Amino acid sequence: MDRIAQVAVVIPVHNEEPHLTRALAAVSAAADALQDTQPDTDIAIVVVLDSCTDGSGDVAARFAAADHRITLLPVAFRSVGRSRRAGINLVLTGRLPDCAGAGRPRTGERVWLANTDADSCVPENWLLRQVELADRGADAVLGTVEPDPAGMDGELLRRWHVRHPLGEDHPHVYGANFGVRASAYIRAGGFPRQRSHEDRALAARLRRHGYRITSTDTVRVVTSGRTEARAPQGFGAYLLALGMESAVAFER
Repeated sequence: MDRIAQVAVVIPVHNEEPHLTRALAAVSAAADALQDTQPDTDIAIVVVLDSCTDGSGDVAARFAAADHRITLLPVAFRSVGRSRRAGINLVLTGRLPDCAGAGRPRTGERVWLANTDADSCVPENWLLRQVELADRGADAVLGTVEPDPAGMDGELLRRWHVRHPLGEDHPHVYGANFGVRASAYIRAGGFPRQRSHEDRALAARLRRHGYRITSTDTVRVVTSGRTEARAPQGFGAYLLALGMESAVAFER
């Protein structure tokens, strides 16, 4: 299998002004780290601004003005699944602006699609490690996610760790840390157009098609520990429900 030559990062955003600067800075640093090691790798970053009414668009515009790899895509879905799908479709069809590689559809074995969230902070080795695993034969990489302890209730954080041990070959699926080969994404049908659990649905589709999936803790992403949900049945809603469970369930 040929090595990955093109990488696209897709970030759905809905009113994430307090977190977006950190998120975009981290993704840009990860892109820099990959290109420092593999200068010939083409990188595009698509920020999908979904029905934003805060300053998220202004934050994203500042980053786009300073980094030619960043493209902004305004949509009005109020759906993380549709936003992810729209961002990836922009990449796959080659409809990115000239500065980000217009007219070059990205659909093959050598194209990697990396997904994260606007309230999350990826590590510097995030893209480098995903590409390394892809070059070893992985068709998808499912990374771990850890809630940011800053401002988070300590007991809730403990409960989360009880339910989500971090390590290799973990069973979890997070849209904030999900990489997939473009050819596998297309054949599996892509992210479904749903408001939550679009990440689990795609992972299930990939497994049904027999693609090689690597679950790893080597690219751990830190995400917001808020309990105010942006998506129904999303990460924030899950944390809220976790905090309401009986303490007996978490006794050791």
